[in-house]
Amino acid sequence: MSRRCELSGKAVMSGNNVSHANRKTRRRFLPNLCQVTLISDVLGRQVSLRISAHALRSVEHNGGLDPFLMKASDAQLSPRALKLKRQVEKAQAVAA
Repeated sequence: MSRRCELSGKAVMSGNNVSHANRKTRRRFLPNLCQVTLISDVLGRQVSLRISAHALRSVEHNGGLDPFLMKASDAQLSPRALKLKRQVEKAQAVAA
């Protein structure tokens, strides 16, 4: 399983540890990933996703999973999240 957020695309970054003596050694910055279950109002079901804490705050700020997916670009979403976005779009079109 890759260390990548399914909604925001946030992934592992690399950089340096810098000591007091200014020695540089390589290190990894891992994203703060959480396994969460979000509710899709349009689909009427729960969806389990592995997302970053930053993305979870963004979902809450946008008013839930469905508005977040509609606003998100297709390039940053994982294939699973993109499939979910298509399902939500289709359900909204049927409901309207």
